[in-house]
Order: sequence, then structure tokens, then C-alpha cells
Amino acid sequence: MQAPSLGGVSVPRGNGSTVIRLRHGSSLNDFADKIDANPAALVTVLFHLGEMATATQSLDEDTFGTLATELGYVIEMVSAEEEDRELLGSFDIDLDAELEAEGDEDLAARPPVVTVMGHVDHGKTKLLDAIRSTDVVAGEAGGITQHIGAYQVRTEHEGQERAITFIDTPGHEAFTAMRARGAQVTDIAILVVAADDGVMPQTIEALNHAQAAGVPIVVAVNKVDKEGANPDKIRQQLTEYNLVAEEYGGDTMFVNVSAKQRMGIEDLLEAVLLTADAALDLRANPDKDARGVAIEANLDKGRGAVATVLVQSGTLHVGDAIVAGTAHGRVRAMFDEHGDNVTEAGPARPVQVLGLASVPSAGDTFLVAPDERTARQIAEKREAAERAALLAKRRKRISLEDFTQALQQGKVETLNLVLKGDVSGAVEALEDALLKIDVGDEVDLRVIHRGVGAITQNDVNLATVDNAIIIGFNVKYAERVEDLADREGVDVRFYSVIYQAIDDVEAALKGMLKPEYEEVQLGSAEIREVFRSSKFGNIAGSIVRSGEIRRNTKARVLRRGKVVGDNLTIESLKRFKDDATEVREGFECGIGLGSFNDLQVEDVIETWEMREKPRS
Repeated sequence: MQAPSLGGVSVPRGNGSTVIRLRHGSSLNDFADKIDANPAALVTVLFHLGEMATATQSLDEDTFGTLATELGYVIEMVSAEEEDRELLGSFDIDLDAELEAEGDEDLAARPPVVTVMGHVDHGKTKLLDAIRSTDVVAGEAGGITQHIGAYQVRTEHEGQERAITFIDTPGHEAFTAMRARGAQVTDIAILVVAADDGVMPQTIEALNHAQAAGVPIVVAVNKVDKEGANPDKIRQQLTEYNLVAEEYGGDTMFVNVSAKQRMGIEDLLEAVLLTADAALDLRANPDKDARGVAIEANLDKGRGAVATVLVQSGTLHVGDAIVAGTAHGRVRAMFDEHGDNVTEAGPARPVQVLGLASVPSAGDTFLVAPDERTARQIAEKREAAERAALLAKRRKRISLEDFTQALQQGKVETLNLVLKGDVSGAVEALEDALLKIDVGDEVDLRVIHRGVGAITQNDVNLATVDNAIIIGFNVKYAERVEDLADREGVDVRFYSVIYQAIDDVEAALKGMLKPEYEEVQLGSAEIREVFRSSKFGNIAGSIVRSGEIRRNTKARVLRRGKVVGDNLTIESLKRFKDDATEVREGFECGIGLGSFNDLQVEDVIETWEMREKPRS
């Protein structure tokens, strides 16, 4: 039904309950297609509703809601998951139908996927060292694991050899985002608690992630060989968090271990397998196209994009066309955790994959597409949708009233950042941590670009245009880029430990805040006698009671505790007949307050100055 709308333009109207489904980040063009309208007419309607937008600009949900209500429609925003299902459906890929078609005869046992979690410095990496007999800690900056790795180990259990896949998640609190994702791909969580330290904030945080994901937990009580170790105290502390040890009548397995002495490792692996067999049905269909998750990804100078993927179902073969998030390609080669070539990877197998055209994000799901062309089309459509959603999120709606108010309060300062790292998981974690920095409403932090690999010419150009700072995490300049950055005056900072970057950015944000001042008292003097002078006005003969009285400082006069003169200046200061710049406590002086003459004996003159208050 065509009906005149605001501003005299004609737009097809809904009946008030007509539902229009739009993906996040849609533009007025997309909306116009759905209701068979002219996009220019919608721009006009939106203008009359107090919003200015172009036909191709990504809009947020509120803006679409306002427009839809006016035109008699109901907007339903499609979630990223639904949108992705619809996108895959358009390429005849139906993940749900695949799962439903699988019968018991198709499923085979697979190894459990285990995440090691816990507080920083409680020995998670040392424990994995002991399990796979390698040494990762030595190569970590600050002794903190900053990348996610995945490894498969084999152990003897009840007379047969069993495999267990381990995912090593970073321990520092800045990695909450990555650690949460680790809990989503995992079957069992090993919670490492140091016997000499006890339950700490990140122990509880890791525990909450595992419990929220509904993952069974095995507790490894580490460092039992140390002096002051009290494993029983750990068992007692964790009962408060619904982890009751088997010896106390609960169903959580606690194992005493010493990663350093290689004690209790066999028992821990056995506990993992017993928990897996008792609590979980770990089966998957190996005879189909692979599906899984990208655990980590980075840009290698010689090999291009390298992704560590965990196959969750099906079998991945060399030569398969795959799409992982917005990255696509053909599997050129696969390597296991020892760097050996493998030709196929079954369920719960972590492998490094070469052949992707770009670097996927940590946590992106991957799937095998029918051919490389389809993989590329899926990746491109996902990238376009992601970019549109990001633009919609970045667009800040502001009315004229809000704008006037912002002007009155003083301009809102913005710190723009470009983040580059060696692996996508670390970049994501850094962004997550930086966006949590809170220094009030006066200063805004925006990450205008993030990526994996060396700092390139494009990064410097972007930083020049948007007046941004570039943060490089475990990366350096690409060739000839340093000269460009120097020439353009772009501030580039390099870090190898994540919390140093967070501290510096927080300090920079606080530096952008307008200074706050506080009044500081310098001294006080009591008036003993008032001398009257036709030339200089009244002079207060005084004795300095505290601090010091300095010439040209601000002053006020108090009479019986009440202010009788404020915002005055010490215009003249004399010791006997000589001019003085300052007079200290216990000495007498003559004080002249310019044209202020209302002085009486026993009045108190206080001097003060405004000092900048340090930001906490």
C-alpha cells in the first residue's frame, strides 16, 4: 500500500505487524529492497525523524526500529549465527541436517579435548611441559603464555593406548576472552591450583568459565613438593565453589602433582580419561567433511597464513577447500605438534594448516566447502557482512541537543589505536583488555584497525589519517615502513608483554583528561595590630602561625572562623621596613592586601594556591 509519509514522499507502508528480517549492519538500500521502496525516499523519511544517513550507510538497530515504526513494520534483526546459517544454506550447506542424519553406527570414539586453566604463575605451562616433556616457559616473555597451542599426547589406560588433546590457554587475566573461548571448544578442564598459594581471582574466573560451559573439571593441585604446601586446604577452599573432592563424598577428582618433579602426571592423565569415560559420550563421525575450530592463527614470513585448527567432526585431508571465518583457501600441507607432515586429521586432532589466503581469527569455525570457488564466495560474503556490522556499531547517533551539550561540557577527546600482533588470539585479547580501561566519560578509546603480521605502510597511512597510535605486539616494522612512520610523525609502540601495553595506554588516556585542580593551603598568619596608611591602605601587623606567607599568593581573611574576604592577593610583604618575598612560621611581618581594608585584630589571613591533582 502506497501512502504519503513524512516530508510528502511516498513509501510502501506496513500494517503494523509486517515483519522485516535484516542482518546487523544493513543499510537503507537493504531495507528498501525488502519493502520494494526507493532508498532516496527512506533517506528523506529518516531526515524528518531527526536522523541523517546515506542510502549505503550501515545503520544500527535503534535507527531501523524508529524508521520501521513510522512506516508500520516490525524489524527483526538476524543474529550473526542465524545469518551465517542462512548464508551457508544458500550454498546448500546445512550443518543441522548433517548432525540429524548421523546414526550410532556412523559415530566412532574420539580423544577428549582438555583445557588447562588456572591462576597466573600456578604452573599450567610447567604442567604441560611435564606432560609433553618440552619447555615452553623459557621462550615466553615475562614467563606468561601468550599464545594458544594444542598438542596431542598418548598414554596407557586400562591396557590400551589412548590419546588426549591438550589446549594450552594463556594465564594472564588480560586473556579472559581467549580463555573463555578455550572452555567452549573443550570437553574437560584441568584446573591448576598451587598448593602453596591457594584459590586466587583467576582460579575462580577460570572455574566460572568451565562451569558456564558445562565442562567437567579435574583439579590438579600443583607444587605439592614445595615447603608450606597444603593440598587439603585447596580441597577445602574449592568446596565453596561446588567442587567437592571424591574423598569428601563429591564427584570431582583431585590429583596431587608436582610439575617440576614430574610427580603425579600419570595419575592426572588417568583421572582425565576416567572423567571422560564416566561423564561424557565422546564420539564423532570421521567419515565426512571436516568441521572444527581455528584455535590460533599467525602470519609466517616463509609459509604465509598458518592456522592451528582443531577438527571436531569429520576428517580433514590435504587438498580440501576450507573456509575459516572470513579466510579461505586449499589445504596445501598439515603438520602435527612435532612439526611432522600429516595427510589427514580426524576428530579431536589439532593440526597446523597451510594454504589459507588470509589469517582467520582465534575461535573462528572452519568447514570444508565443495570447492575453492564456493569457499571464496562464503568468505567474501562473511567479510562484507562483518564489515557492515562493524560500521553500524561504530556509527554514533547524536541529536542536536546531545551535540550542544557535548560542546558545553568541552570536546570529547578520542584516542585512536591500530593494533598489530603476531597471532590473532593475542590481538583480540589485547583489544578486549584495552576496551575495558575506564577513565570516565571525558575520554574515548577507539580501535580503528587490528590485524596480524608486521606493521605495514597501510597501517601507518591509516594512523596518519585518523591521528592514531600503532601498538605492535611481538611484531616489528615491515621493510621501509619505519622511515615512513618517522616522516609522518606516527607514534609506534612495541610490546612483548600484554600488561605493559595496557598500563601505557591507560596512562595515555589519563594524560588526555583535562587536569583537575585542588586548593592547597600554604600558610596562615594572625593579625596582632592594624596600621593605617593613606598611601598603602591598611597594613596587617601579623605573626605567621603555620607554613609560610609568600608575596603574590592568593589569600583570604577569616574572622572567628568565617570568611570576610576571599580571592585576595598578598600585594606587599615586609619584615620591619624591608620588603620580603616570604616569611616563615614564628616570625612577624606586615601584610598588605591591596584595596581590601576590612582588617581587625585577631583576624586570620590564610594563603593558598591551586595545584594540579594527580589522577589515580
